[in-house]
Amino acid sequence: RHDIDAFIACFHDDYDSVQPLRPSEAFTGSDQARKNWSRIFESIPDVRGEILRSASSGDTAWIELTVTGTRPDGNALDMRGVIISGVVDDRMEWVRLYLEPVFEEGGDIDQGVGDMIDGA
Repeated sequence: RHDIDAFIACFHDDYDSVQPLRPSEAFTGSDQARKNWSRIFESIPDVRGEILRSASSGDTAWIELTVTGTRPDGNALDMRGVIISGVVDDRMEWVRLYLEPVFEEGGDIDQGVGDMIDGA
């Protein structure tokens, strides 16, 4: 629904967001989450997240998801990954996001392994 107030109500005020694949993008606080998601909702009006699989144990939830939409330049947004969340009082207290753009083009698995080995 892109209701920013309802969305941010799902976050603790001191929400801690960690991006292990992009450590410089870590932040703390629901104010920054509001800023980020307001910008996304405004810039990509058709942004949509779809949960493919989920699991939980105690206060930790795991979801595999896709995020799609149309960027302002008309190109498709297609990101996939996993988010691990700590949930306290039915709100997210912390997350670890492993979410990256999909790259449809490129080599096969042999090329991918070679790139990993060679640092390409």
